[in-house]
Amino acid sequence: MNSENFSLGEKIVSTSYIRQGREARRSHEQLIRHLLEQGKCPEEGWSESSVELFLNELAVMDSNNFLGNCGVGEREGRVASSLVARRHYRLIHGIGRSGDIAAIQPKAAGSSLLNKLTNSVVLDILKLSGFEPVVVENVLEGDELRTDLEAVECKIKELGAENILCVHSTTSCFAPRVPDRLEELAAVCAKHNIPHIVNNAYGVQSSKCMHLIQQGARVGRIDAFVQSLDKNFMVPVGGAIIAGFDESFIQEISKTYPGRASASPSLDVLITLLTLGASGYKKLLSERKEMYLFLAQELKSLASAHGERLLHTPHNPISLAMSLDGLQADSDKAVTQLGSMLFTRQVSGARVIALGKEQTISGHTFRGFMSHSEAYPSPYLNAASAVGITREDVTLCIKRLDKCLKTLNKEGSPAKNSSAVLPSCQEDTTEE
Repeated sequence: MNSENFSLGEKIVSTSYIRQGREARRSHEQLIRHLLEQGKCPEEGWSESSVELFLNELAVMDSNNFLGNCGVGEREGRVASSLVARRHYRLIHGIGRSGDIAAIQPKAAGSSLLNKLTNSVVLDILKLSGFEPVVVENVLEGDELRTDLEAVECKIKELGAENILCVHSTTSCFAPRVPDRLEELAAVCAKHNIPHIVNNAYGVQSSKCMHLIQQGARVGRIDAFVQSLDKNFMVPVGGAIIAGFDESFIQEISKTYPGRASASPSLDVLITLLTLGASGYKKLLSERKEMYLFLAQELKSLASAHGERLLHTPHNPISLAMSLDGLQADSDKAVTQLGSMLFTRQVSGARVIALGKEQTISGHTFRGFMSHSEAYPSPYLNAASAVGITREDVTLCIKRLDKCLKTLNKEGSPAKNSSAVLPSCQEDTTEE
């Protein structure tokens, strides 16, 4: 409790008792303050109550624990088992961002702080003062970004099949990109005898994605497909499933791990699936499909009301996108402003993609980074119907997105209006 709440408590319980409790609380806070100031391992160990208080304080800083938060992304810190959530002190989001595990995670200030502190403390204790990726761009077909099979074949011919470690494709992607043409890629890999690994990050929850993998293995070559535990089974970030159609190959992969591994991911998944049962998990998958249709319907109506459109991406069974051409016309900054406004209103998972961003990863510069294309025709906003999403998530997201768009459309460009004041998160959620 803060000082104001302690003062209110004095009206209910004897002042002397409250004062004693306040001092006890302050002793815990002193430990936390020293840790944050110094970033070093404390000389004397903390009590369990101090550790738990600190972890709970960090957890409430993560978006999955915000009061009134609505998540419409594929990774929202949803956990099916309350036992698993308690075991992790509700620190579910994990750390880092795509392409940079050391980056601050916007949805998880508490987890990011925990990660930075852990690294600092471990460094204090320890007293510690090859392959080239080849990227083949997608090709635009209507609104969709799809696999450029001709470019893949040309690249194989250029490099020589014997010089290629593997082809890495994906089923899991943000609209307007859609799952790769797995059947055709699998056939190409079989023809050239090139290993084929599929990123199936959140594909287990989609019967369509799983069918693509099954068909690819039937007509060609798929050596392994990898999926996240958190995205498909609603457990904390930190584990994955590697699967394939050749048991001996999967066993060989397991032998490459250098030493023992944590049992935590296995424990989380076991607890979750025992809690849900097969019928419970099937129910979640069925509800996800229903929410996809509901989200698509609501986004389409909202887009139309604001002179935008829902991008036509029928090959993506999880992610949706709506254009933001009107915002782009008003101001280059208006599109990114929308992303900031949604974030402050506790809409997590909705990705706003502006044009022209660049990012260099492993020596390769991605132009139009996060849009899966060097020059996608328009800026857009993503939302995903992932396992665990609820009708309330969709409704709140649409309502808040509508308010943000109305504000931006009314003001024209927030960048041109320095007096624009955005409502606070508390004001916005209270209205709802």
